[in-house]
Amino acid sequence: MKKILLTLVLLASISVAALAQCDKTAVLTSSKTDHIDAGGALIRTVTEAVILEISKTEVNVSVDGDPKIKAIIKSNTCNWTVPFKEGKTVIHGVAQHDGNDMPVTLTLEGKDGKVTLIFQMDERTDDRVRITADKFTEKG
Repeated sequence: MKKILLTLVLLASISVAALAQCDKTAVLTSSKTDHIDAGGALIRTVTEAVILEISKTEVNVSVDGDPKIKAIIKSNTCNWTVPFKEGKTVIHGVAQHDGNDMPVTLTLEGKDGKVTLIFQMDERTDDRVRITADKFTEKG
């Protein structure tokens, strides 16, 4: 009985820690972006310093130190079993681009300790951006 209780407490603690990630501001940094088509085939790679800051309400993207995109989060699904390493978040939002509001989807996935993000403007499925994180952590 003690083993079962200990196991339940441990699982509950891990779940709380993983869900806590979803309520915090996270920062993803990368040194390159891959542009891919709808099928996932590589179109081109660009070497650039990318910083994504993801809070509960918005996503801010800076490239080479310049703010590029700000997206307001409309909804998200967050499920991480190991914070910042294993799991998935799907964010639906609206980005302001050239004075227009454009629906966007960001899919952030961690697998085997490797975190990638796919950024797609919903109206343009032919050119998506895939970013592999050099670093993905809680802001603090």
